[in-house]
Amino acid sequence: MNISTSPLGSPLGALRRIGGGPSARLSTVVLALFVLVAVFAPWLAPQDPTYGELGNNFAGPGPDHWLGTDGGGHDTFSALIEGTRTSLVGPLAVVVFATLGGIAVGLFTAWRGGWVDTVVGRVLDVLFAFPALLLAILAVALFGKGLTAPVFAMAIAYLPYTARLVRGLTAQEKVRPYIAAYRVQGHSAVFVALRRLLPGIMPTVLAQSTVNFGYALLDLAALSFLGLGVQPPTPDWGAMINQGQAAVLQGEPLSAIVPAVAVVLVVVAFNVVGEHLGDRLAGRES
Repeated sequence: MNISTSPLGSPLGALRRIGGGPSARLSTVVLALFVLVAVFAPWLAPQDPTYGELGNNFAGPGPDHWLGTDGGGHDTFSALIEGTRTSLVGPLAVVVFATLGGIAVGLFTAWRGGWVDTVVGRVLDVLFAFPALLLAILAVALFGKGLTAPVFAMAIAYLPYTARLVRGLTAQEKVRPYIAAYRVQGHSAVFVALRRLLPGIMPTVLAQSTVNFGYALLDLAALSFLGLGVQPPTPDWGAMINQGQAAVLQGEPLSAIVPAVAVVLVVVAFNVVGEHLGDRLAGRES
């Protein structure tokens, strides 16, 4: 029996067919550069970002400090580079946990259907009412400042977005003929769901996860700005913006402007790439 493949195709084949205009390509390059900086941060940073030079606070740009120093005498350029790693790892953890959990919940509930799907759907609706940043603040209040508690709290907050998407896609795909053909051949429900249905919907899920990464980065940066996330002396873009406020009053705004620009660039780039992937997938399926 010839079994047709899913209309959505395999994840690798779908992603290969996703092109991109100038904005999407530029955004991809920007993201690739930031990832490379995060990977090679220890070798790229010219100085130790945790070492502060007493008496050299709020220094302007110069040969020794390309972007000047902050109120503690820390080199802004080195802190920016090292902060790239911290600022990207947190959102990555949020997106990974939220995506894996959302796939599991959405796939299981839509495949089972009935009262299970109804109950879980109502629970997801309740979770949608809680902003990710609010849950992260509550987690900090319960478990203390840092990165671990906010990451898990935000993963729970972002999970419904992926779960609802997977739930809808699974409900559409499971009634298609190729799924029925696999079931007729005697394949188990687990095999069909994980090995045949899931690969077809993964490109769309990855597009949603890409957009979620940008929002998670923004939320975690806001948390660090409030002093509830990553704690000094660990470099972090949100904490750098907070510490750079005093430098702005001293006439050296680079300590605050540079990390703020980095946050904006990465968030916009992730949104452009994610929305482009979603548009291309939607256009191909229509």
